[in-house]
Amino acid sequence: MPRLPVLCAAVLTVAAGLGVRVFFDGPVPKYAGDALYTVLIYTLVVLILPRVRPWGAAALAAGASGVIEFAQLGEIPAVLRPLLGSTFNPPDLFWYAVGAAAAWAAHTLWLRRAG
Repeated sequence: MPRLPVLCAAVLTVAAGLGVRVFFDGPVPKYAGDALYTVLIYTLVVLILPRVRPWGAAALAAGASGVIEFAQLGEIPAVLRPLLGSTFNPPDLFWYAVGAAAAWAAHTLWLRRAG
């Protein structure tokens, strides 16, 4: 997988995460942010491992997001809280799966159209 489209996807994911916080109130930005956080991890996985299969990238991204969420049951250092969060919230696990599934679907579609 060429890295430039993946890098563009990562930048667009960050822009979407910031945009959803600007244009929406209530739970929408919170849970969209959770899904997009996992999408960003997915893009980072693909940047690091460009030959990874979509299901593998999705599993790694969802797994990493889940590990970070469960780490919040303990004490997250203050300097890392803006990046990793500080409060365990079980519904976040669902939204991580949504983000991983969306990234998997987009990646699979990209590969089918490119190949």
